[in-house]
Amino acid sequence: MQVLQQNGFKRAYKKLHPAQRQAVNNAVVVVCENPSLGEQKKGDLADIFVYKFTCNTQLYLLAYTFDPATLTLILLGTHENFYQELKR
Repeated sequence: MQVLQQNGFKRAYKKLHPAQRQAVNNAVVVVCENPSLGEQKKGDLADIFVYKFTCNTQLYLLAYTFDPATLTLILLGTHENFYQELKR
């Protein structure tokens, strides 16, 4: 499966420490193996899935879309203002 990254994900990933990056990489591998694992959103965000995972006791959210050939990583962050940024 091809993995694409949008700018919101790239910016957030770049700011992480190496241990946090490893946790994100593990989450991406889990999502690649089973893309329907995340929670599908409703309303404005109906085609977006959000996978929740922990890193150093902090809850992180990973927003993505997928089709059979590609997985597009949209946004990464903590719950604070996550959905407001996602709607932009």
